[in-house]
Amino acid sequence: MKRTPGERTAGAAIGPARALGVLSLLAMTAVQVASGLDVRPERYVTAIVALLAASAVAFAADAWGPRRAVGAFCAAVLTGYAAELAGVLTGFPFGSYSYTGVLWPQAGGVPVVVTLAWGGMGLAAYAVGAALATGWGRVFAGACALTAWDLFLDPQMVGLGLWRWADDGFYRGIPLSNFAGWLLVSALVMLVIGRAAREPGPASGLLVLYTVMAVMETVAFAAVFVPPDPLVAAAGGLAMGGFAVASWRRACGRAQGRAQRWAQKRAQGRTQRRAQGRAQRRAQGRARRRAWQR
Repeated sequence: MKRTPGERTAGAAIGPARALGVLSLLAMTAVQVASGLDVRPERYVTAIVALLAASAVAFAADAWGPRRAVGAFCAAVLTGYAAELAGVLTGFPFGSYSYTGVLWPQAGGVPVVVTLAWGGMGLAAYAVGAALATGWGRVFAGACALTAWDLFLDPQMVGLGLWRWADDGFYRGIPLSNFAGWLLVSALVMLVIGRAAREPGPASGLLVLYTVMAVMETVAFAAVFVPPDPLVAAAGGLAMGGFAVASWRRACGRAQGRAQRWAQKRAQGRTQRRAQGRAQRRAQGRARRRAWQR
């Protein structure tokens, strides 16, 4: 992906940041696989989310610079925490729900790991939105991409007993108000990430992270969890997978366009240099002929 001049000057942090992102992503994938094979997968949730957050921040630092990446992550975490605290205390904007004591530590009844999930996947969804659109279109696309993740998240976490809804909903017991709240809060997360990171562009590492999450969740619900849940696998897979495919197509198209423009500039430069060389040789030849005539 193309970096701004300011990001290119942060070269010393770029290589190690990408390496950390890849290692964290691989470790997260391994822990997810292990959780799927364990009779108590809820024990792995904190480790999975921590590695997800580490991978997201590292990939964002590689693309946007460390300071902007950390600032954007913290802004998303604080926004997610404020929304979760309001939800636990008032039922707005998600609906009436409460966390159990499985996830710990908690602050005001909100598990800290939940706020880290808002930050990590918030960065990944922002990259999806940035690949697809600009301005308010980016906010809307990123908010939808983040809400698509909850098609997997809520059924899985409710099934593990991590939180409970006061009323049953139409989608695996999840009320419609939850997804409306997710869309609202996700839009706020996109706005604060854009403001904190000064409207950064797409980041290929974050697109990889979003894609890996989409694939892992789809496979888990389709074939790993007991019993499997084809409905959630299809709904979440189509939603997240659609955003992943669309963002990669747009990002690759932009990269191809930049490569073509660069090749054209090189070709034009070579043509100009050849023309200048021919003109210089002709001028030298005329000068020599005039000198011989004298």
